[in-house]
Amino acid sequence: MSARRAAPATGAARGSGVGLADVLPGQPGPAGPPPPGGSGDTAGLARGGVANLAGAALAAVAGVGVTWLVARGLGPVAAGSFFAATSAFVLVGGIARLGTTTALVYWPARLRAQGRPELIGPCLRSGLVPVAVLGLALGIAVWLTAEHFVPEYAAPLTMLALFLPVAALSEALLAATRGYRMMRPTVLLEKIMRPATQLLCVGSLAVLALSDIVSPPSTWALAWVLPYVPGAAIAGFLVWRRWHHEPTLTRRDRIAARIEGRTVGSAFWRYTAPRALANAAQTALQRVDVLMVAGLAGLAPAAAYAVAGRFVVLGQLANGSIAQVVQPRLAETLAVGDRAGALRLYQTATAWLVMISWPLHLIVATYADLYLGLFGATYTAAAPAVRVLAAAMLISTGCGMVDMVLSMAGRTTWNLMNVLLALVTMVAIDLVAIPRLGVLGAAIGLAAAVAVNNLLPLAQLAGSMRLHPFGSGTRTAMALAATSFGVVPWLVRLVVPSQPVGAGAALVLAAGVYFGGLRRFQDRLGLPALLAAARPGRRNTVKTASQG
Repeated sequence: MSARRAAPATGAARGSGVGLADVLPGQPGPAGPPPPGGSGDTAGLARGGVANLAGAALAAVAGVGVTWLVARGLGPVAAGSFFAATSAFVLVGGIARLGTTTALVYWPARLRAQGRPELIGPCLRSGLVPVAVLGLALGIAVWLTAEHFVPEYAAPLTMLALFLPVAALSEALLAATRGYRMMRPTVLLEKIMRPATQLLCVGSLAVLALSDIVSPPSTWALAWVLPYVPGAAIAGFLVWRRWHHEPTLTRRDRIAARIEGRTVGSAFWRYTAPRALANAAQTALQRVDVLMVAGLAGLAPAAAYAVAGRFVVLGQLANGSIAQVVQPRLAETLAVGDRAGALRLYQTATAWLVMISWPLHLIVATYADLYLGLFGATYTAAAPAVRVLAAAMLISTGCGMVDMVLSMAGRTTWNLMNVLLALVTMVAIDLVAIPRLGVLGAAIGLAAAVAVNNLLPLAQLAGSMRLHPFGSGTRTAMALAATSFGVVPWLVRLVVPSQPVGAGAALVLAAGVYFGGLRRFQDRLGLPALLAAARPGRRNTVKTASQG
């Protein structure tokens, strides 16, 4: 006996050739069931945010650990080969995903909010099958051509190419779980299991290197990529199990559903097609600069640039963690036309992002030379690049997850234009600046692209939908972080210039001022919801309070 239930009659049974005008992006659609927990749903956002941030913290530690082990264990040139290969792998993987990591959250969340769960299955098939096919094709292409196009790091790249379809499917399947509002798989698989396993595998090679058993970069690449396999398998099982329990259709519904299934696919790719190119361009913004440094300046500078930008990934983990929780809620609130609820979600999430990320970026900018020294004395020359990147990240996190909000509002074409303009800006600056300034030139190019990719969509959201991130909580978080981790360390460095003693004293004083400010402005920052969400026994109380 099947565990799946028969669905009540829906639009699929009310005639042949039924369209999806009621759920197309950019249209308000019929008033379906309201998003769970109300439009604000701050408690639910806090619960998911706390879990994701805890996972992001662990992933950040593991990611820094892997970078440190590679930088120390392989040396600048071989480490540059590893970092260039992994950057190319992530870039091609972003192309293989075809932008579905947004659509596989957007459509299940939207269809559930509008009472159309029977259409989720066709959406999943429309997204996952092309990802698997393209991932396989690109993996084969990279494996066959790497030696000809990038001989400097062909060996590790051909090893990684074997796992391209697995990595692309892993990301897409995890996005589908978030579309079902399952946040734990992303936290456990993507932020805990995979980074921890990568750290363990790479660490074992570093231990062997201490015994003068030095493995080639291709072996390090294999150790880094293997953890994608179990993550993809588990995520696939979770999506299949959830879909298997969705309502089934009657015989009459099944006839119409086949027609509507094709319509779902058309609507899915109408939304996703601009996002596919935008997603590839967005991934290129994060990775192609490493490849350009490797090609224009050499593998050793590429390693220095990868190390210099490691802290950027830490900030992006916080951004991604909060965005993954906000995505389905924003899709649901915008699907039922609740702009006020979307504004509250956007501003609350941005305040939390600034509160978490700005202290890191500010303190790294102040003590860039000390930060780089952790990876080895050969990398400290990249300190000016670190400061430029830190300034760019303050702009990025201050705007919040602006591109995601634009996508959840159905403006994927706008998002595509913004990302392409940012990518062109970065590549143009890199071609001129890297040969002259090396690592610093690449940092300037990325900073300019970050400014374009955040300020332009920010203006578009404010003008078209009256959405912006600068609520009272965001402004308070910015002022508090800038004072605590910007002004205080600068003053301490004037008095105690020696390091690391001065840096330690600055961190202690800055943390004291910061946590005092957080306590003073906790209500404005939405901290009670975050703190209560961290206590499992308080979940019901928080939910009731948030709805009252």
